[in-house]
Amino acid sequence: MKQSERAARGVHRLRTGMVNVYFVAESDSPAAPWALVDAGLRGSGARIRREAERRFDRPPSAILLTHAHFDHVGALDELARAWPVPVYAHPLELPYVTGRSPYPPPDPSAGGGLLTRASMLFPRGPIDLGTNVWPIPPDGEVPGLPEWQWLATPGHTPGHISFYRESDRTVIAGDAVVTTRQESALAVLLQRRAVWRPPAFFTGDWRAARRSVEHLAALEPNVLATGHGRVLAGEPMRAALRDLANNFDLIMPARGRYVREPALADERGLVSVPPRPGLRPAVRIAVVAGAAAAAFALVRHLRRTRSGVSQAIP
Repeated sequence: MKQSERAARGVHRLRTGMVNVYFVAESDSPAAPWALVDAGLRGSGARIRREAERRFDRPPSAILLTHAHFDHVGALDELARAWPVPVYAHPLELPYVTGRSPYPPPDPSAGGGLLTRASMLFPRGPIDLGTNVWPIPPDGEVPGLPEWQWLATPGHTPGHISFYRESDRTVIAGDAVVTTRQESALAVLLQRRAVWRPPAFFTGDWRAARRSVEHLAALEPNVLATGHGRVLAGEPMRAALRDLANNFDLIMPARGRYVREPALADERGLVSVPPRPGLRPAVRIAVVAGAAAAAFALVRHLRRTRSGVSQAIP
């Protein structure tokens, strides 16, 4: 089974199925304080703990969430039970991890591939961590990681955040930007590289998403570590990120439920969503068939990943 791979000083990526988690320490020393960024898919907790035990001799100081979609908090209950450490998220994400609100419905009309069609089958939450989750400090401080700061990068979700280390311009971007076309099952399975928009089927505010991509591009990062796809670095990545920011209106979906009107949320959770676009019967049948096919392929891949057979990461 694949182990985590180094992304930057003190930063290691572990791919769990179709999503990454990050072990983030102040240095490459096993004795350095560390935190876990995101918590992967359900069923990945044991693998995350094994990798943590291999790399460190103690639990993390905290679990940090970029956001609370199902593929970023799937193992969170299990990890929170094993590691009695605080979990931090942006205040606008707290409703989705304290049982108060589901996310907006996914948007299978946004196009881009089989995973978009399958998105109607994906969980919306919420989960309920009770009193074990805390709002991340409002001043940009990242608990346990003094070199890092968090940045508000909403759009994909209302309280989405990214993490940034200025000393070497390393960004952990969650799903504000990704490095594979997450809507495409084939691109995900093969981990095809592309600096790409946030996953279309779960992005509820495209105007905010554009501003977040522009914010990240303006940082001119040396390392871009994202929730989906491989870690990219150097000038080719920066050029692609600038191109995404400059041409976002052309790269975002041409149609979809949230393209012209965003879902609205506040500190209590989901407030309202725009009407679902109507689909012609033939298109509806194609969407359902595509969703079933994508779900079957994804489940099969995740089973292979958990069994150690998957070779998706080189």
